[in-house]
Amino acid sequence: MDDSIGVKRHWIWQGAFVLILAGVISKILSAVYRVPFQNIVGDVGFYIYQQVYPFLGIAVMLSTSGFPVIISKLMNDYSEKSHHTILKMSALFLSFIGVLLFLCLYMGAVPIALFMGDSHLAVLIQVTAFAFLLFPFVALLRGGFQGRYDMLPSALSQMTEQFLRVAVLLGLSFWLVKKGASLYTAGAAAASGSLAGSFIALMILGFFWFKVKRDKQTETQNENVITTKELMKKLLLYSVTICVSSLLLLFIQLVDALNLYSLLSDGEASEEAKRLKGIYDRGQPLLQLGSVFAVSIATSLVPYISKAVKNKELKIMKEKVTSSLKLCLVLGTGASAGLICILEPVNIMLFQNGEGTAALQIFSCSILFASLAVTAAAVLQGAGYTVFPAIAVGAGVTVKWVLNTLLVPHYGIEGASLATAASFAAVAGLNLYQLRQKEWLDKLRAVMIPIIGCALLMSAVLLAYMRLWSFLYPAAGRGAAAIESLSAVAIGGAVFIYCMMKLGIFTDEELNSVPFGSKLSKFMRRREQNGG
Repeated sequence: MDDSIGVKRHWIWQGAFVLILAGVISKILSAVYRVPFQNIVGDVGFYIYQQVYPFLGIAVMLSTSGFPVIISKLMNDYSEKSHHTILKMSALFLSFIGVLLFLCLYMGAVPIALFMGDSHLAVLIQVTAFAFLLFPFVALLRGGFQGRYDMLPSALSQMTEQFLRVAVLLGLSFWLVKKGASLYTAGAAAASGSLAGSFIALMILGFFWFKVKRDKQTETQNENVITTKELMKKLLLYSVTICVSSLLLLFIQLVDALNLYSLLSDGEASEEAKRLKGIYDRGQPLLQLGSVFAVSIATSLVPYISKAVKNKELKIMKEKVTSSLKLCLVLGTGASAGLICILEPVNIMLFQNGEGTAALQIFSCSILFASLAVTAAAVLQGAGYTVFPAIAVGAGVTVKWVLNTLLVPHYGIEGASLATAASFAAVAGLNLYQLRQKEWLDKLRAVMIPIIGCALLMSAVLLAYMRLWSFLYPAAGRGAAAIESLSAVAIGGAVFIYCMMKLGIFTDEELNSVPFGSKLSKFMRRREQNGG
């Protein structure tokens, strides 16, 4: 019996790793493609696409880390006798949600565009609406596979979806701009890339669904059977709680899409306001790339912690929570501090010029706060506390809207960046406070000062390096900025990692659980033995 449990746990972790890897690759692609896209369409074209991206992103997130998590959680919580009912009722529920959101966006496209302050966006919003007709089927199949610990179909469909989406988006936008089409036409074509991606994901998932033996289920001792009434209550509750929590980053972007352009232009049509919004949106791929590992870790935490709570493995769960939050704190602190130091050459390397560097430096603080907010929310969700993270997201969105209104008229995109960082900090603070109340953060506090010390040392080294580079190459172009940025990343990363290893922030067990961690541990031990 113990061997069976061990094999099952190994299979769960193997599947979780596959899904994390797929999530990391997909999110890296989602962040990286915006750089060549901005280079193709410019800041105004980037503004146009970013105005409708939150709607597309919501559809994608609901079909990857929203409803699939809900369905797999329900399948884990109840016996196999209930799985057919869960999938059938989830299909009806998701179809209703999809059609409702489609109608709201398609029929409300003109009022939404007018509220944003740009009536030309109406067609783009209608194009994005069709993504909500496809997401229910993709989400249902992914949730069904993940509920049986079969992560390969979800992982493969995620990666293929993202690759096709990026290929269509870049290919069509480049072709249309080259032909002389308007930037709004290019934006609509770019938005259609998400539809192509969702369609290919659905085909892959459908192929696996009909190929596998659906009667081959994971053995379980759980005899709980759910009624239809109870299932609908849980679907409604989890839709508001788990889905809302998973959409934090997109909701903050949605606030900017709805009111930032109007605030920058003072209610009047303005090309300069569009350009400034496009410059501000350069921060979005930096945030996504900086927090990609935290979001992926969070996605994998929910089912594992839920299982640990159900099996009363509280000690193991607490250790996993501490390690995950520590990793997010390290990655978020290092990424935020490092990016602030090197942002000017990074801005030139990626986006052709250094405009908006000050705003993007403020924006970079969001990487740390967003990483902690998302991971802490996942911990709470997995432990069964699904309502509080959703309330925290609501509070964060409110902070963002209010601060945008107060700061943007006086400080422009710098004010919007400050509002973004403050909103993520609010969500992170609320979720971490809740974890502290449950005494799950005791071991984390001990490493906070060493981590901050490592970040300060790295920052000092990077600032000195940047000063030296400016002295040696005072009038360098984009190519030199790329060399400066990449070399600074290597130097800063090496200093930060070495400092953390010397201070022993991670245990050997924690290092062995991350890529290349065991090699780092062996390297440091050899240096200590050699007196290094």
